[in-house]
Amino acid sequence: MTTRLLLISDTHVPQRARRLPDQLWQAVDEADLVLHAGDWVDLPLFDELTERSTALLGVYGNNDGAGLRAVLPEIMHESIEGIRFAMIHETGPAAGRERRMDAVFPDTDVLVFGHSHIPWDTVSPGGMRLLNPGSPTDRRRQLAHTYLTAVAENGQLSDVTLVPITTD
Repeated sequence: MTTRLLLISDTHVPQRARRLPDQLWQAVDEADLVLHAGDWVDLPLFDELTERSTALLGVYGNNDGAGLRAVLPEIMHESIEGIRFAMIHETGPAAGRERRMDAVFPDTDVLVFGHSHIPWDTVSPGGMRLLNPGSPTDRRRQLAHTYLTAVAENGQLSDVTLVPITTD
């Protein structure tokens, strides 16, 4: 079986944007599973994504209050098409991240994280893939607002694509 993934983080609605960009909503509609790595900020966005997504997994971030923390874990572990995923909002400084995450998530094939708003795609010394989709609403010093898409199939992650937001 094939699962089309959409990876997002740091949506910050309504702090940084009133709503998610239309392009991202189209990606939500096309995905089999949405992974949100925290900093939703507001429970109504969680409710809207839950309603609109085929399936949704998420964690809370440092800007998420009690309402989101009541319905989301800090760390998520899930097997998707035979791939061991973990998700957390914050992984600490970029320097040494891969080695630190190998120690924290030893039985993980793919780690999805957020917090920095900086897209990230590396492989740790232990072979774990680390993915940060950036932010679709708050690009900070990046050239564009971004999200990631990927395909999970038969124990393999493929077609990992950083997608810039080109429409609002």
